[in-house]
Amino acid sequence: MDETMKLIEMAHNGDKAARERLVMDNVGLVWSIVRRFTGRGCETEDLFQIGSIGLIKAIDKFDTAYEVRFSTYAVPMIAGEIKRFLRDDGMIKVSRSIKEMGVRVAAARETLSGLLGRDPTVDELADRLGVSREEVAASLEAGSQVESLYAPSGSGDDNNLTLLDRVAEEREAHEELLDRMVLGQLLKALDRQQREIIIRRYFYNQTQTQIAKLLGISQVQVSRMERKILKEMRRML
Repeated sequence: MDETMKLIEMAHNGDKAARERLVMDNVGLVWSIVRRFTGRGCETEDLFQIGSIGLIKAIDKFDTAYEVRFSTYAVPMIAGEIKRFLRDDGMIKVSRSIKEMGVRVAAARETLSGLLGRDPTVDELADRLGVSREEVAASLEAGSQVESLYAPSGSGDDNNLTLLDRVAEEREAHEELLDRMVLGQLLKALDRQQREIIIRRYFYNQTQTQIAKLLGISQVQVSRMERKILKEMRRML
């Protein structure tokens, strides 16, 4: 289990220091998402605070049994929190005239539905109200419900799954593919012995002592080589 997963389990068990450490470790992730929403009439510091709330929710809700990278789960949580803030704070504005038209359209729809025995078309609503079809369409669009990341998206046995869970699953698949492609390129850049050390160490979970015996070198040599290889891989990344 990597350090992030350990910290998450500690945070779930009430360790406030572990929770704070997770927040600090993921500040950069929050800022990277905040940048997507700049220029929308809201201070970036405010968006950062809201994004941090999403990060904390991700920490509290994340289940280590998912076998999903924490960042994969946290990104839509953070973005969703910011989107809800922008929407609920009135950043997505609807003019008073459109709101008033929406009320008239709703009343006309109810009346025509009773007369026609079906939902009226946009043209029928426009004729009833004596306005253009564009005005009717705009009021209908403005009144449509924004899809929530927490809305149920499953059915049957999966009816507890939310849209957020579906997004996380899709992001996991894409991120796993990307990780494999990047890792493949990094391994190709290593020589045979370096590649064997990394594969045996991190894919076969062999100890440095086991690898040393197989390669006919000392455990200290394997340790030094491993540190050197990982440093070079980070440099290439």
